[in-house]
Amino acid sequence: MEIYSSHINKLIEELSGLPGIGVKSAQRLAFHLIHMPKDKVAQLANAIVTAKENVKYCKQCFTLTDTELCPICSNKKRDNKTIMVVENTRDLGAYEKTGKYEGVYHVLHGAISPMLGIGPGDIKLKELMARLREDVDEVIIATNSSLEGETTAMYISKLIKPTGIKVSRIASGVPVGGDLEYIDEVTLLRALEGRILL
Repeated sequence: MEIYSSHINKLIEELSGLPGIGVKSAQRLAFHLIHMPKDKVAQLANAIVTAKENVKYCKQCFTLTDTELCPICSNKKRDNKTIMVVENTRDLGAYEKTGKYEGVYHVLHGAISPMLGIGPGDIKLKELMARLREDVDEVIIATNSSLEGETTAMYISKLIKPTGIKVSRIASGVPVGGDLEYIDEVTLLRALEGRILL
């Protein structure tokens, strides 16, 4: 027997398809949305549609942005000779919160995972290697401490070493299996400062 009407069930179903949202959370969100004023719901829906239509990859670092170059890449005060390689835009945001990193980033949009069928050609590695033709002193590999993150770090290191560019890896302090977006700023800063050469 159905408890809710078809419209409510459809809303719950769509919300539960979002990452990290289970059925109970989806129900809470659905009822919250239903009780919101109609203009607030319209603003939320419009923000989602507008973001989907306008957000794209930065042409330099491949983070998500709504301009040709993201605010970090277009900032003249950033050190373009140091590139930190991260798995996703959320990881970039985590490092930016420390307020201490002054270089630029390269967002891979994933990690190598043979088990999931994700190879080097499925992430932004070719674009990273193209950037290294410019004047770069160091590449800091800040992939997650998961099996996929470590595999990706080793692969990148092997690609870059022949170029003579210094390659380092963020230090421990970031727990194995931990996602960077959930790590506090102090731990991230310690990992950055204690990075090791590969």
